[in-house]
Parts: sequence; structure tokens; C-alpha cells
Amino acid sequence: MNAADVARVPGPGLGASGAPRSGPLRWFRSVGLMLRFDAGRAREWAAMMAIVQVMMGAGMAITYGFFYPVITPLVALYIVTGTPTLALIPLGLVMVPIGVSQQKVEGTFDFIWSLPAPRTAQAASTFLLWTALSIPGLLVAVAISAWRYGVTLTVTPAIVPAVLLCALMAISVGFGMALAIQNPIIVNLITNMLVFVVLLFSPIVYPISYLPTWLADVARFLPFYAMAQVVRAALTTGIVTDLAHWYGVVIAWTAIGWGLTAWVVGRRR
Repeated sequence: MNAADVARVPGPGLGASGAPRSGPLRWFRSVGLMLRFDAGRAREWAAMMAIVQVMMGAGMAITYGFFYPVITPLVALYIVTGTPTLALIPLGLVMVPIGVSQQKVEGTFDFIWSLPAPRTAQAASTFLLWTALSIPGLLVAVAISAWRYGVTLTVTPAIVPAVLLCALMAISVGFGMALAIQNPIIVNLITNMLVFVVLLFSPIVYPISYLPTWLADVARFLPFYAMAQVVRAALTTGIVTDLAHWYGVVIAWTAIGWGLTAWVVGRRR
């Protein structure tokens, strides 16, 4: 798949072949073409991203176990059920912004946006590709951490919407941030700061009651703890309360991310 293929996405009306040039069919065709285009560009770094996810998820989950003198069943359950969130966060909040910034440095970003495909289709392609690439690393990270701590998870069907929503939130915020901030150096600094905040101060793999009151209030406002609660509720029973609230927090941050993206796209000529 190359740029020439995407360039053949038809415009308004119907082409000589009768292919739709407007409406939902054209949009879905554009998503498919952009997905092939993005997937072709991702072949160089997709394997490395999977490794990063496993290291961020299972690696950090194992490392957190060294901090506890005794690993109780509850502590082990928190660590293991926090692993999916640790694996998802670098997906959208680190890799996506870095990828967009790299495109700007290379000069390919404006070219991609100039392709005759709706920008909503381009955004949908970004979400589908990064989410698909995240699943293998996420599954491996959870399996390794569950094996390490001897935890048996109670997986429910809610895991599918939970993971998809959290992935969408991370990608939307990361994508919006990368579009809104023109300086790649600033984007890089922010992504590094996010990793630092997530690893040290977000109650993803431990109860929020371990934090001081003021820091717990900040954690409840930011999306990371809410992501962990949404995913944890789909892997356990009886730990997470007020689940609707945490879904609301994640959905709100998702709306903020896509709202920021829409604002930048609308201002860009």
C-alpha cells in the first residue's frame, strides 16, 4: 500500500466505475485505504512497540513486587489487574505523540494530511491500527504478571469494551496533544513527564488509599486511575465500586482528546 493508492480515494459523486464518492461507503473505503497505508509504514517499528508494551506492563508489574516485603493476595491482584493499564498507557500517550512528532520532523505529516481521504477516516485508521498493535503486547504482559504472582483472573465480557475505551482514550489524548503542540521537543518532554507521573504517582497497581488525600484527589481527576478501575472491574469481582463514575471519567477524557483533535483539524487549512 502506498500514497498512490490512497490518492485514488474518489471525491464527491460517483466515478466511472460506479464506486461511491461520498457518504458512508466512501468513508469506510477511505478508512480501509488509510489503514493499509498506515500499516505499511508501521512495519518498521511494530515489533519494538510490542516489546515496549511488555516491558511497561509485565516488567513494571514484576518490579513493583520488589517494593513489598510481603505480597498478599490482594496486593498481587492489584498488581496483575493494573498490568493492562500499564501496557495501554505508552500506546497512546507516548508512542502516538512521538510518532506524529517524527512525521513532522520528517516532513511527511503535511503530506499525509493532504491525501484525499476524510480526516476523520485518518483518525479512525490511527485508532484501529494502534489498538490492534497493542493487543498482543497487552495479552503477553497480563499472562506474565498473572503467572509471576499466581493470580487467577475472573475475566468477564466487559473486558472488550473496557480495553477498547481505554485505548481510545489514550490515543485520543495523545493524538490531540501531538496535533496541538507544534514543537516536537515539547511533545517529547511531556510524554516523558507522563511516564514519570504514571509510574510513580498513579494508583494503578496499588490501592488509592495508599496516597495522601490531596494526591488521591488529583489521581481521581486524571484518567490513569479511572482506566485501571475500568479494566480491573472486568478482571475481578468485588474490588471496584462506583464503576459508572470511572467509565464517565474515561469517557470525559476521551471527549477532551477528540475535541482537541477536532479543534486543531478545524483550524488547519
